Amino acid sequence: MGEPTAFLKYPRKVSLAERQPGERLADWEDFHKDLDERALTIQASRCMECGVPFCHSGALIGGMASGCPLHNLIPEFNDLVYRNFWQKAYLRLSKTNNFPEFTGHVCPAPCEGACTLGNHPMPQPTTIKNVEYSIIEKAWEAGWVQNRTPATRSGRKVAIIGSGPSGLAAADQLNALGHTVTVFERADRPGGLLMYGIPNMKLDKKKVLLRRIKHLEAEGVTFVCNASVGSDAKPEFTPENLLATHDAVLLCAGATQPRDLAVEGRSLAGVHFAMDYLSAATKTLLDEKSESPPLNAKGKDVIIIGGGDTGTDCVATALRQGCKSVHQIEIMPEAAKARQPGNPWPEFPKILKVDYGQEEAIARQGADPRTYETTVKKFAADAQGKLTGLHTVQVKWTRSDKGQFLPTEQVGTEKELPAQLALLAMGFLGPEQNLLKAFNLTADSRSNIKTDNGKHTTSNPRIFAAGDCRRGQSLVVWAISEGRAAAEAVDTFLQGK
Repeated sequence: MGEPTAFLKYPRKVSLAERQPGERLADWEDFHKDLDERALTIQASRCMECGVPFCHSGALIGGMASGCPLHNLIPEFNDLVYRNFWQKAYLRLSKTNNFPEFTGHVCPAPCEGACTLGNHPMPQPTTIKNVEYSIIEKAWEAGWVQNRTPATRSGRKVAIIGSGPSGLAAADQLNALGHTVTVFERADRPGGLLMYGIPNMKLDKKKVLLRRIKHLEAEGVTFVCNASVGSDAKPEFTPENLLATHDAVLLCAGATQPRDLAVEGRSLAGVHFAMDYLSAATKTLLDEKSESPPLNAKGKDVIIIGGGDTGTDCVATALRQGCKSVHQIEIMPEAAKARQPGNPWPEFPKILKVDYGQEEAIARQGADPRTYETTVKKFAADAQGKLTGLHTVQVKWTRSDKGQFLPTEQVGTEKELPAQLALLAMGFLGPEQNLLKAFNLTADSRSNIKTDNGKHTTSNPRIFAAGDCRRGQSLVVWAISEGRAAAEAVDTFLQGK
């Protein structure tokens, strides 16, 4: 333990690690910034190095992660940063996390929610996420991220379908074990959700994501883009051909089937899925096109239906595109500002969070863009069939006779809100089912790929599954954990154990 009383002497500080909203709204650059080493060592010194550190437990409590699903050795790398042993801190971190630069940018930090310093009426957990991000950035800068090209190859070939975080983690692990790995991605660039599902200001594509992908390529991983795998695929990308040319296939296709809103006017021009909107914005930015993206919020009243990370990303994107106004509608009640008795530590704290998109909306519009306990009744249009607004109604959550919490519409609370662009950010239902049919796989009760006994093996002994397509919509850190575990299962199969 670096400094036994540091958590008493120094307060938690995270605001220094982000650019101010007014500044960052003027561009699409990363809103994170580096803390100086002195500030980082002070924050790392606050770690108590607990005898039983809940921060890296990775347990599921109440259906949510408590502690790091990757089981990062957090007290150890905090102590090494405090002692200025940065390279050793990197080596310790890379034992458990293939891509700390991804989690350091986009993870909601369940590790901090389980930090012992958070078990207090005024929680001040260690700033684990900032320290993690700083360790990996320093490692890249210093040249400590070394090429791990295996000295010999096993002669076994693995096809990975999907290049999101689970696919990349599995590729990294299997390649290091000596297997020949090819990753197939249907988009024009590798990265999956990391490339087109998360805006550039949250995860820089060229400086962060493509840096890692180029490193994987240098180590021997092959990426094939514009490769749509399934029943309607080109001959080289059909399941039959992939199984004929590879010893194992690992499906890491994500949960990309969006939840829809079946109300009047859903088919109007101007109503879109949030992921289509975010993907178009990122592709236009990366292609360096001068024209606007096909889905553009400039000069429009934008309403985002749904909260969560995707909703926040839509808020931030619309503001940068120059929207007239942006608002979010959430059917759930506003979260409490502090832990409630039913959400004790070390559960993930279900408390009100003002994320980067809401911060920027407050800076631009003067108020939080979210409206709670509200649902959409219908979309309104003009004579040309273009969206002009939304009809909403407030709801109240009550418990039914069966003990279920259900929303009840409140008479007299109807409103009509102006909108020329409506984005559906209501989560995802699972993987696209045509992929399962193409590989002749069974879906579980939640429409995810069914695997044996909660593991990564499917009904076909040569086909494996990992990430959101297996466990459902989840966090990037869970996807990396899934990819690592699936790689171990694939390697065990290939070695005939």
